Formats: sequence, C-alpha cells, structure tokens
Amino acid sequence: MPPSADSVKLAPLPPFKPDLYERAWQSVPHPTLPLLATAHQKSVTVFSLSTLSAHSALTNGHERSIRSATWKPNLPPHKLCMVTGSFDSTAGLWRWNDDLEVEITNNDDDDDDKKEKDWELIVVLDGHDSEIKSVSFSPTGQFLATCSRDKSVWVWEDVGTSENDDEWETVGVLNEHEGDVKAVAWCPETNRSGRGRYSSDVLASGSYDNTVRIWREDGDQEWVCVAVLEGHEGTVWGLQWEPKPRDKKFPRLMTCSADCTIRIWSLKEEEEEEEAPQHAWGSMGGIPNTMRRSLKEEWECTAILPKEHTRDIYAAVWSPETGMVASTGSDGTIILYREDEGKVNGTTHNTDDEAAMELDGDVHMTNGHTEKPQDSRRWKTVSITPNAHGPYEINHVTWCKRYDQGCPPEKRGIEEMLVSTGDDGIVRPWQIISS
Repeated sequence: MPPSADSVKLAPLPPFKPDLYERAWQSVPHPTLPLLATAHQKSVTVFSLSTLSAHSALTNGHERSIRSATWKPNLPPHKLCMVTGSFDSTAGLWRWNDDLEVEITNNDDDDDDKKEKDWELIVVLDGHDSEIKSVSFSPTGQFLATCSRDKSVWVWEDVGTSENDDEWETVGVLNEHEGDVKAVAWCPETNRSGRGRYSSDVLASGSYDNTVRIWREDGDQEWVCVAVLEGHEGTVWGLQWEPKPRDKKFPRLMTCSADCTIRIWSLKEEEEEEEAPQHAWGSMGGIPNTMRRSLKEEWECTAILPKEHTRDIYAAVWSPETGMVASTGSDGTIILYREDEGKVNGTTHNTDDEAAMELDGDVHMTNGHTEKPQDSRRWKTVSITPNAHGPYEINHVTWCKRYDQGCPPEKRGIEEMLVSTGDDGIVRPWQIISS
C-alpha cells in the first residue's frame, strides 16, 4: 500500500560514533537526559545525544551478549542506574555516580579509560535457567521485570531502605507462557492507574507461543495473569504501551510479530469501575484461585495496522509526541503509520473499491464490514524507507528527542527523531520531515 497523501520522509542524520562493528540489539533513550544506551555483544555503549558520540561503556559484567537494557526512572539528575539482561541468564544492575553535566557534552575521544571505569556493576540478579531476552522497569522503579528463553517472567522488587541500598527480592515467577518469552513492558503511569479494580502496576509479556499475557498484582501481593491476548499467528517479538492515552481511557497495547502484523489491543473497562473500591482485590484474600478467575479482564484487538512488512517485525514504537508509530524488522525497512482520530467508528467502507471487493466476494463480508477490527481503517501508512541499513536486518527502532548541533537550538529537547539499530553495528538517527 503506497503512503498516504499526508506522508512524511525519513532523512538519515550522521550515525553515532564510533561504529560498533558488530550486531547491535537495542538502543534505549534515557527518560530525561540526552543519553542513549545501545546493547551489543557483552557491552552497552552509552551515546550522548548532544554530540552523537560515545559517552561511556558498561563492560566486563556478563559472560555472553547483552540482549536488552533499561534505565531506572525517577533518579536525581546526577545519578544513573541501568539494568542489563544477558544471554548468560543473569541481569546486572549498574550505577554511575560521577558528575554528568560535563560528561554529556564532552566530546574528548582520547580518554578511553574513562569510558569504561565510571560504570560499576553493583548487583547480579540470577535465577533464570536460560537466556534473558528483555528487561523493563516499572514507572516508579519499584519493580523490575525480566523474561527468558526458559518460558518464565520474573518480577523483582526494590526492597532497599534507600536509593543507594541495592537490595532486590524476587516477588513473582510467572510460568504460564508455553514458549520463549521475548519481551516485557510495564504500562506507563496514567490518570487511570490505581482506580477501582485496575491496580497501578500492569505488566505485559509477549512470547514464542504467539500470545501476549497481562499481569497484575492481586490482593495477596501475588502476580497473576488477568488476560491472554490471542490473535497473532507467529512469535510476538515486541510490545509497547500507548504513552499518552486518548480521552482518559486505559492505555492501549501495541504488539508486533513474526506474522508480519502489528496489532493494537484495548481493555474493555467495566462501567461500574469508578464506584469500585480502591483495590477490589484487597478484600478477596481468602478466595481460592479458581474463583479469582472471575476477576480476569477482557481485552480485544481493536486495530491491525496496514500490512507492509514482508518478514518478521522486531519492533514497533509509539511516538509520545505525535502518536505516530514506527516499525522495523527482518526486511530492513522502517515504516511509519499515523492514526486518523477524526474517523468515525462504524461500518462504513474506506473506499468504494473496498465495498465493491466485498460484493465481488474478494473480501470476506460479516454484517457489512471486513474481518479486520473496525479501528484498523483509522491507520494509514505515511512513510516507507527500505534498506535503511543496507542489506542488514534492523533489530530495533525508537523515538527520542534531538539535542545535536544540527537541530536548531530552540528545538533541542523538543523535536523528535528516530534511531534504528541493526546487525551492521550502526546506530542511525533519522530526521522526520513532514511533506
């Protein structure tokens, strides 16, 4: 499907330096500072978004490749904390306590020793039986989720008495997936969180078993699966929650898969939810697990984005500023989609051609509309960038703010760009140009 009339263009900016010269898995922007962490081999290179060059490196902490990294949120500006997940089946918690103000903008490439000595591995979290594929902090930083090829999701809680007291406790080992768990993600804090039966900490996991599971903490402080999202016909490689929900609704969840589709899921909230007690599960402590099934939630797939990718989709990410979605994967293509929020729900056809196709029997007809969820027609493809890393697969894409010298000073920290990370070891920023 060609991009729509309101299309945008991706223009490559100078890649981050130095090149990593080896497969890079993921790049994660810091929540507030102009830093970007890229996982590759047994290291994480932290780049400055101001200079587009290496700021520091996390090394000598893992015996095998680091597959995933996550920044701990809500720390003072001069402190950094990161967790890494490795194929050696452990997660490492690292801290940096030096002065950051100079370091973020320092472009002195001669001091190689400094790039390695300022990150300290503080804690090794072990327990998984196989490779860790993804790590994610909850919005407050109280909980950490890790997932693994061993088919489990672990939830860890920070039980230290202060920020510098790094004591972590396993509070959940979730074994309900039937295959390798590829990704975990915590729902962002919203004005809906913690109201009624919907507890504030919500975790999603995606798996090789083609399903997504939603997890919450119950009244007994046990982590339970409250929903299984089925519909993908291949491995669920990635998932992300909606950063800024619409109309005060609960955040939607976006998933991407080896079946070359991106799906969006919505929680069917109960009408009486606002009158429910602050934590309806709090009074259910003595009820057997078999009866707690009635507390499970109903989620539905409300949209499937236009199918443009030809191979596995490894990452799909929502822009917190514009709501646009970017995706990438094994086909080496970066695709942007935009949601038309003004389009009215209903059974009207997108085009006369679509209606004619139904009448001709080319598209399955069910009560006047196609099998696709009705919100699918809201989404349009606005940009397709093939061969974004030449012949190489792209493992990850993310949105982040621009702070580089090529960005006008008044737009620094405001304008968004994309960053793609590939098998070629290139970490490439992209400028978004609207037509």
